[in-house]
Amino acid sequence: MTSTYHIGLLFLRVAFSGMMLTHGIPKLMKLVQGNMEFGDPIGIGSVPSFILTVIAEAICPLLIIIGYRTRFASVPVIITMAVAAFIVHGADPLGTKEKALLYLFGFVAVALLGPGKHSVDRK
Repeated sequence: MTSTYHIGLLFLRVAFSGMMLTHGIPKLMKLVQGNMEFGDPIGIGSVPSFILTVIAEAICPLLIIIGYRTRFASVPVIITMAVAAFIVHGADPLGTKEKALLYLFGFVAVALLGPGKHSVDRK
């Protein structure tokens, strides 16, 4: 593999995860403050749904940025974005679910391609 391939994987991991953190960090702060108001899109309860979403949108992107257990860390993000796109925004027009779909596609690519050589996984 060429070095541009690995730089591209690094860029993909950092860009998508960095953008995901803009959604996850506010949710993490809300969790730390004890505000557990959240939807229950899959019927497991609002608190478990919120905690799983915080893990997927705040913890997993940090792991993906550094390239630690990248493929494994991508799975919760993929599931969360699939729920957002197809359940939470399932009846909405494409423009409303577009962001969730873009994240879904980006993290599927990260999961399929792996972290590349510029990662903790490869050190």
